[in-house]
Amino acid sequence: MRFTLQREAFLKPLAQVVNVVERRQTLPVLANFLVQVQGGQLSLTGTDLEVEMVARAAVDDAQDGETTIPARKLFEIVRALPDGSRVTVSQSGDKVTVQAGRSRFTLATLPANDFPSVDEVEATERIGVPEAGLKELIERTAFAMAQQDVRYYLNGLLFDLRDQTLRCVATDGHRLALCEAPLEQTVAAKRQIIVPRKGVTELQRLLEGGDRALELELGRSHVRVKRDDVTFTSKLIDGRFPDYEAVIPIGAEKEVKLDREVLRAALQRAAILSNEKYRGVRVEVSPGQLKISAHNPEQEEAQEEIEADTRVDNLAIGFNVNYLLDALSALREENIIIALRDANSSALVREASSSKCRHVVMPLRL
Repeated sequence: MRFTLQREAFLKPLAQVVNVVERRQTLPVLANFLVQVQGGQLSLTGTDLEVEMVARAAVDDAQDGETTIPARKLFEIVRALPDGSRVTVSQSGDKVTVQAGRSRFTLATLPANDFPSVDEVEATERIGVPEAGLKELIERTAFAMAQQDVRYYLNGLLFDLRDQTLRCVATDGHRLALCEAPLEQTVAAKRQIIVPRKGVTELQRLLEGGDRALELELGRSHVRVKRDDVTFTSKLIDGRFPDYEAVIPIGAEKEVKLDREVLRAALQRAAILSNEKYRGVRVEVSPGQLKISAHNPEQEEAQEEIEADTRVDNLAIGFNVNYLLDALSALREENIIIALRDANSSALVREASSSKCRHVVMPLRL
Protein backbone atom coordinates (compact mmCIF):
# COMPACT_ATOMS: atom_id res chain seq x y z
CA MET A 1 0.00 0.00 0.00
CA ARG A 2 1.21 3.47 -0.85
CA PHE A 3 -0.22 6.95 -1.51
CA THR A 4 0.79 10.62 -1.76
CA LEU A 5 -1.20 13.81 -1.14
CA GLN A 6 -0.88 17.40 0.10
CA ARG A 7 -0.69 17.89 3.87
CA GLU A 8 -3.86 20.04 3.94
CA ALA A 9 -5.84 17.49 1.92
CA PHE A 10 -4.70 14.76 4.33
CA LEU A 11 -5.28 16.76 7.50
CA LYS A 12 -8.99 17.37 6.89
CA PRO A 13 -10.09 13.70 6.80
CA LEU A 14 -7.69 12.88 9.67
CA ALA A 15 -9.21 15.64 11.82
CA GLN A 16 -12.75 14.47 11.01
CA VAL A 17 -12.05 10.91 12.09
CA VAL A 18 -9.55 11.32 14.96
CA ASN A 19 -12.13 12.55 17.49
CA VAL A 20 -14.12 9.33 17.22
CA VAL A 21 -11.12 7.32 18.40
CA GLU A 22 -11.18 7.07 22.20
CA ARG A 23 -8.00 7.74 24.19
CA ARG A 24 -8.63 4.61 26.25
CA GLN A 25 -9.58 1.46 24.34
CA THR A 26 -10.78 -2.01 25.16
CA LEU A 27 -9.04 -3.39 22.06
CA PRO A 28 -5.61 -2.20 20.85
CA VAL A 29 -6.84 -1.97 17.24
CA LEU A 30 -9.45 0.64 18.25
CA ALA A 31 -6.59 3.12 18.78
CA ASN A 32 -5.87 2.85 15.05
CA PHE A 33 -7.36 4.17 11.83
CA LEU A 34 -8.30 1.63 9.20
CA VAL A 35 -6.51 2.98 6.12
CA GLN A 36 -7.66 1.65 2.75
CA VAL A 37 -6.49 2.63 -0.73
CA GLN A 38 -8.44 1.53 -3.77
CA GLY A 39 -8.50 2.97 -7.27
CA GLY A 40 -6.83 6.27 -6.32
CA GLN A 41 -9.19 6.82 -3.39
CA LEU A 42 -8.08 6.83 0.24
CA SER A 43 -10.57 6.02 2.97
CA LEU A 44 -9.89 6.45 6.70
CA THR A 45 -12.11 4.79 9.28
CA GLY A 46 -12.19 5.36 13.03
CA THR A 47 -14.58 3.76 15.52
CA ASP A 48 -15.25 3.23 19.22
CA LEU A 49 -17.80 0.48 18.43
CA GLU A 50 -20.67 2.96 19.02
CA VAL A 51 -19.82 5.66 16.50
CA GLU A 52 -18.01 5.10 13.21
CA MET A 53 -16.66 7.75 10.86
CA VAL A 54 -15.31 7.09 7.37
CA ALA A 55 -13.63 9.99 5.52
CA ARG A 56 -12.49 9.83 1.91
CA ALA A 57 -9.93 11.73 -0.17
CA ALA A 58 -8.40 11.41 -3.64
CA VAL A 59 -4.69 10.47 -3.66
CA ASP A 60 -1.86 10.32 -6.21
CA ASP A 61 0.76 7.66 -6.89
CA ALA A 62 -1.51 5.09 -5.27
CA GLN A 63 -0.98 1.38 -4.73
CA ASP A 64 -4.01 -0.49 -3.44
CA GLY A 65 -3.88 -2.07 -0.01
CA GLU A 66 -5.13 -1.73 3.55
CA THR A 67 -3.72 -1.62 7.07
CA THR A 68 -4.36 0.09 10.42
CA ILE A 69 -2.16 2.95 11.69
CA PRO A 70 -2.08 4.52 15.19
CA ALA A 71 -4.64 7.33 14.89
CA ARG A 72 -3.40 10.03 17.24
CA LYS A 73 0.24 9.63 16.23
CA LEU A 74 -0.57 9.89 12.51
CA PHE A 75 -2.78 12.92 13.11
CA GLU A 76 -0.15 14.67 15.30
CA ILE A 77 2.60 13.98 12.75
CA VAL A 78 0.64 15.36 9.78
CA ARG A 79 -0.54 18.35 11.82
CA ALA A 80 3.05 19.18 12.83
CA LEU A 81 4.42 19.07 9.25
CA PRO A 82 5.00 22.42 7.50
CA ASP A 83 2.23 23.88 5.31
CA GLY A 84 2.29 22.82 1.69
CA SER A 85 4.23 19.59 2.33
CA ARG A 86 3.56 16.58 0.15
CA VAL A 87 3.07 13.55 2.35
CA THR A 88 3.85 10.01 1.17
CA VAL A 89 2.68 7.02 3.18
CA SER A 90 4.06 3.61 2.23
CA GLN A 91 3.82 0.20 3.85
CA SER A 92 6.49 -2.47 4.09
CA GLY A 93 5.84 -5.54 6.23
CA ASP A 94 4.20 -4.55 9.50
CA LYS A 95 5.54 -0.98 9.44
CA VAL A 96 4.31 2.16 7.73
CA THR A 97 6.56 5.04 6.71
CA VAL A 98 5.31 8.64 6.55
CA GLN A 99 7.61 10.91 4.54
CA ALA A 100 7.46 14.64 3.84
CA GLY A 101 10.51 16.57 2.66
CA ARG A 102 13.34 15.66 5.01
CA SER A 103 11.05 14.27 7.70
CA ARG A 104 10.53 10.55 7.99
CA PHE A 105 8.46 8.62 10.53
CA THR A 106 8.06 4.87 10.88
CA LEU A 107 4.94 3.64 12.66
CA ALA A 108 3.84 0.17 13.79
CA THR A 109 0.66 -1.22 12.24
CA LEU A 110 -1.91 -3.87 13.09
CA PRO A 111 -3.61 -6.11 10.50
CA ALA A 112 -6.69 -4.65 8.80
CA ASN A 113 -8.61 -7.91 9.39
CA ASP A 114 -8.63 -7.18 13.14
CA PHE A 115 -10.49 -3.90 12.65
CA PRO A 116 -14.16 -4.15 13.71
CA SER A 117 -16.72 -2.91 11.24
CA VAL A 118 -20.13 -1.56 12.21
CA ASP A 119 -22.84 -3.87 10.92
CA GLU A 120 -24.38 -2.88 7.63
CA VAL A 121 -27.31 -0.55 8.29
CA GLU A 122 -30.51 -2.09 7.03
CA ALA A 123 -32.12 1.20 6.11
CA THR A 124 -35.85 1.25 6.71
CA GLU A 125 -36.02 4.89 5.63
CA ARG A 126 -33.83 7.18 3.51
CA ILE A 127 -34.32 10.94 3.62
CA GLY A 128 -32.56 13.86 1.97
CA VAL A 129 -31.77 16.63 4.48
CA PRO A 130 -30.05 19.98 3.78
CA GLU A 131 -26.73 20.04 5.63
CA ALA A 132 -27.05 23.60 6.97
CA GLY A 133 -30.58 22.82 8.20
CA LEU A 134 -29.52 19.73 10.13
CA LYS A 135 -26.54 21.59 11.61
CA GLU A 136 -28.83 24.36 12.84
CA LEU A 137 -31.34 21.92 14.37
CA ILE A 138 -28.59 20.18 16.35
CA GLU A 139 -26.88 23.42 17.44
CA ARG A 140 -30.14 24.87 18.70
CA THR A 141 -31.14 21.85 20.79
CA ALA A 142 -28.15 19.68 21.75
CA PHE A 143 -27.17 21.81 24.77
CA ALA A 144 -30.31 20.65 26.64
CA MET A 145 -29.34 16.93 26.54
CA ALA A 146 -28.87 15.28 29.92
CA GLN A 147 -25.39 14.21 31.04
CA GLN A 148 -24.98 10.76 32.58
CA ASP A 149 -28.60 10.62 33.70
CA VAL A 150 -29.88 7.27 34.96
CA ARG A 151 -32.77 7.81 32.54
CA TYR A 152 -30.40 6.78 29.77
CA TYR A 153 -32.81 7.81 26.99
CA LEU A 154 -32.32 11.48 28.03
CA ASN A 155 -28.54 11.29 27.34
CA GLY A 156 -29.15 11.78 23.65
CA LEU A 157 -30.99 13.81 21.03
CA LEU A 158 -34.37 12.80 19.67
CA PHE A 159 -34.88 12.95 15.91
CA ASP A 160 -38.63 12.96 15.38
CA LEU A 161 -39.72 12.44 11.76
CA ARG A 162 -43.31 13.02 10.79
CA ASP A 163 -45.01 13.90 7.50
CA GLN A 164 -42.74 16.58 6.01
CA THR A 165 -40.97 17.70 9.18
CA LEU A 166 -37.81 16.77 11.05
CA ARG A 167 -37.76 17.78 14.70
CA CYS A 168 -34.84 17.63 17.11
CA VAL A 169 -35.72 17.55 20.80
CA ALA A 170 -33.50 17.41 23.88
CA THR A 171 -34.37 17.55 27.57
CA ASP A 172 -32.66 16.88 30.89
CA GLY A 173 -35.87 16.96 32.92
CA HIS A 174 -35.42 20.63 33.93
CA ARG A 175 -35.58 22.29 30.51
CA LEU A 176 -36.43 21.24 27.00
CA ALA A 177 -35.27 22.47 23.59
CA LEU A 178 -37.20 21.76 20.39
CA CYS A 179 -36.45 22.90 16.86
CA GLU A 180 -38.02 21.79 13.59
CA ALA A 181 -37.37 22.15 9.88
CA PRO A 182 -39.39 21.19 6.79
CA LEU A 183 -38.30 18.25 4.62
CA GLU A 184 -38.63 18.17 0.86
CA GLN A 185 -40.14 14.71 0.86
CA THR A 186 -42.83 13.11 2.97
CA VAL A 187 -41.74 10.53 5.50
CA ALA A 188 -43.34 7.13 4.91
CA ALA A 189 -44.10 6.45 8.58
CA LYS A 190 -43.67 8.43 11.78
CA ARG A 191 -40.35 7.55 13.31
CA GLN A 192 -38.47 8.54 16.47
CA ILE A 193 -34.80 7.74 17.05
CA ILE A 194 -32.48 8.77 19.89
CA VAL A 195 -28.87 9.47 18.91
CA PRO A 196 -26.43 9.19 21.86
CA ARG A 197 -24.46 12.20 23.11
CA LYS A 198 -21.15 11.19 21.51
CA GLY A 199 -22.83 10.67 18.14
CA VAL A 200 -24.47 14.09 18.40
CA THR A 201 -21.16 15.78 19.31
CA GLU A 202 -19.34 14.17 16.37
CA LEU A 203 -22.15 14.98 13.96
CA GLN A 204 -22.14 18.60 15.12
CA ARG A 205 -18.39 18.80 14.50
CA LEU A 206 -18.70 17.16 11.09
CA LEU A 207 -21.53 19.23 9.62
CA GLU A 208 -20.70 22.38 7.70
CA GLY A 209 -22.97 25.10 6.40
CA GLY A 210 -23.74 25.43 2.74
CA ASP A 211 -26.52 24.04 0.61
CA ARG A 212 -25.27 20.48 0.17
CA ALA A 213 -27.80 17.72 0.71
CA LEU A 214 -27.11 14.84 3.07
CA GLU A 215 -28.66 11.42 3.02
CA LEU A 216 -30.03 10.27 6.34
CA GLU A 217 -30.44 6.49 6.61
CA LEU A 218 -32.43 5.12 9.50
CA GLY A 219 -32.00 1.51 10.52
CA ARG A 220 -33.42 -0.45 13.45
CA SER A 221 -30.45 0.18 15.71
CA HIS A 222 -28.26 2.61 13.71
CA VAL A 223 -28.46 5.96 11.99
CA ARG A 224 -26.17 6.81 9.10
CA VAL A 225 -25.44 10.21 7.58
CA LYS A 226 -23.84 10.26 4.13
CA ARG A 227 -22.04 13.14 2.49
CA ASP A 228 -19.87 12.88 -0.62
CA ASP A 229 -16.64 12.84 1.42
CA VAL A 230 -17.76 11.34 4.75
CA THR A 231 -20.02 8.59 6.08
CA PHE A 232 -21.02 8.78 9.73
CA THR A 233 -22.73 5.91 11.56
CA SER A 234 -23.96 5.84 15.14
CA LYS A 235 -25.74 3.28 17.26
CA LEU A 236 -29.06 4.43 18.65
CA ILE A 237 -30.19 4.53 22.27
CA ASP A 238 -32.74 1.79 22.77
CA GLY A 239 -35.51 3.37 24.78
CA ARG A 240 -38.64 5.49 24.61
CA PHE A 241 -38.23 9.24 24.71
CA PRO A 242 -40.80 10.92 27.00
CA ASP A 243 -43.89 12.48 25.47
CA TYR A 244 -42.30 15.87 25.05
CA GLU A 245 -45.41 17.52 23.60
CA ALA A 246 -47.12 17.09 26.97
CA VAL A 247 -44.37 19.26 28.52
CA ILE A 248 -44.85 22.24 26.22
CA PRO A 249 -47.08 24.60 28.20
CA ILE A 250 -50.59 25.13 26.86
CA GLY A 251 -52.56 28.15 27.99
CA ALA A 252 -49.46 30.21 28.75
CA GLU A 253 -51.12 33.33 27.42
CA LYS A 254 -49.24 35.88 29.53
CA GLU A 255 -46.73 37.04 26.95
CA VAL A 256 -43.70 39.23 27.54
CA LYS A 257 -41.86 40.56 24.49
CA LEU A 258 -38.22 41.51 25.07
CA ASP A 259 -35.03 42.49 23.31
CA ARG A 260 -32.96 39.29 23.41
CA GLU A 261 -29.55 40.95 23.87
CA VAL A 262 -30.79 43.33 26.58
CA LEU A 263 -32.33 40.46 28.53
CA ARG A 264 -29.24 38.28 28.08
CA ALA A 265 -26.90 40.98 29.37
CA ALA A 266 -29.16 41.70 32.38
CA LEU A 267 -29.37 38.00 33.27
CA GLN A 268 -25.59 37.60 32.96
CA ARG A 269 -25.03 40.51 35.36
CA ALA A 270 -27.62 39.27 37.87
CA ALA A 271 -26.15 35.75 37.71
CA ILE A 272 -22.90 37.02 39.25
CA LEU A 273 -24.62 37.30 42.63
CA SER A 274 -26.95 34.31 42.35
CA ASN A 275 -26.59 31.26 44.58
CA GLU A 276 -23.70 29.21 43.14
CA LYS A 277 -25.55 25.95 43.73
CA TYR A 278 -29.11 26.72 42.60
CA ARG A 279 -28.35 29.62 40.20
CA GLY A 280 -31.78 31.06 40.95
CA VAL A 281 -33.02 34.46 39.74
CA ARG A 282 -36.40 35.99 40.47
CA VAL A 283 -38.25 37.52 37.53
CA GLU A 284 -41.08 39.98 38.22
CA VAL A 285 -43.30 41.14 35.40
CA SER A 286 -45.36 44.31 35.48
CA PRO A 287 -46.79 46.38 32.60
CA GLY A 288 -43.96 47.69 30.44
CA GLN A 289 -41.12 46.28 32.52
CA LEU A 290 -39.31 43.20 33.75
CA LYS A 291 -37.41 43.16 37.02
CA ILE A 292 -34.68 40.58 37.65
CA SER A 293 -33.24 40.04 41.11
CA ALA A 294 -30.75 37.56 42.55
CA HIS A 295 -29.17 37.07 45.93
CA ASN A 296 -26.75 34.64 47.54
CA PRO A 297 -26.09 33.20 51.04
CA GLU A 298 -23.71 36.11 51.78
CA GLN A 299 -26.77 38.44 51.65
CA GLU A 300 -25.47 40.12 48.50
CA GLU A 301 -28.05 41.21 45.97
CA ALA A 302 -28.31 42.17 42.28
CA GLN A 303 -31.26 44.00 40.72
CA GLU A 304 -31.89 44.73 37.05
CA GLU A 305 -34.83 46.46 35.40
CA ILE A 306 -35.42 46.28 31.66
CA GLU A 307 -38.15 47.46 29.32
CA ALA A 308 -40.67 44.87 28.19
CA ASP A 309 -43.61 44.97 25.83
CA THR A 310 -46.26 43.38 28.06
CA ARG A 311 -49.53 43.99 29.86
CA VAL A 312 -48.95 41.22 32.40
CA ASP A 313 -49.22 42.48 35.93
CA ASN A 314 -48.08 41.16 39.26
CA LEU A 315 -46.41 37.91 38.26
CA ALA A 316 -43.22 36.73 39.95
CA ILE A 317 -41.46 33.52 39.00
CA GLY A 318 -38.06 31.96 39.73
CA PHE A 319 -35.71 30.37 37.19
CA ASN A 320 -32.30 28.76 36.97
CA VAL A 321 -30.46 31.59 35.21
CA ASN A 322 -28.20 29.21 33.23
CA TYR A 323 -31.21 27.52 31.61
CA LEU A 324 -32.63 30.88 30.53
CA LEU A 325 -29.26 32.01 29.16
CA ASP A 326 -28.83 28.74 27.23
CA ALA A 327 -32.26 29.19 25.65
CA LEU A 328 -31.52 32.80 24.68
CA SER A 329 -28.19 31.79 23.11
CA ALA A 330 -29.97 29.23 20.94
CA LEU A 331 -32.42 31.82 19.58
CA ARG A 332 -31.34 34.05 16.71
CA GLU A 333 -33.82 36.91 16.37
CA GLU A 334 -33.61 40.33 17.96
CA ASN A 335 -36.92 40.03 19.80
CA ILE A 336 -38.09 37.06 21.82
CA ILE A 337 -41.29 36.18 23.65
CA ILE A 338 -41.53 34.54 27.06
CA ALA A 339 -44.97 32.99 27.55
CA LEU A 340 -45.99 32.44 31.18
CA ARG A 341 -49.03 31.03 32.96
CA ASP A 342 -48.33 31.37 36.67
CA ALA A 343 -45.49 31.11 39.19
CA ASN A 344 -45.64 27.29 39.30
CA SER A 345 -45.82 26.55 35.57
CA SER A 346 -43.02 26.22 33.02
CA ALA A 347 -42.19 29.15 30.76
CA LEU A 348 -42.05 28.92 26.99
CA VAL A 349 -39.30 30.94 25.30
CA ARG A 350 -39.39 31.51 21.52
CA GLU A 351 -38.56 33.99 18.79
CA ALA A 352 -41.13 36.73 18.29
CA SER A 353 -41.86 35.95 14.63
CA SER A 354 -41.83 32.13 14.60
CA SER A 355 -42.32 29.14 16.82
CA LYS A 356 -40.17 26.66 14.89
CA CYS A 357 -37.77 26.68 17.86
CA ARG A 358 -39.23 26.49 21.34
CA HIS A 359 -37.58 26.27 24.73
CA VAL A 360 -39.34 25.21 27.91
CA VAL A 361 -37.82 26.12 31.28
CA MET A 362 -39.20 24.81 34.56
CA PRO A 363 -39.68 27.30 37.39
CA LEU A 364 -37.66 27.33 40.60
CA ARG A 365 -39.19 27.82 44.02
CA LEU A 366 -37.47 30.85 45.51
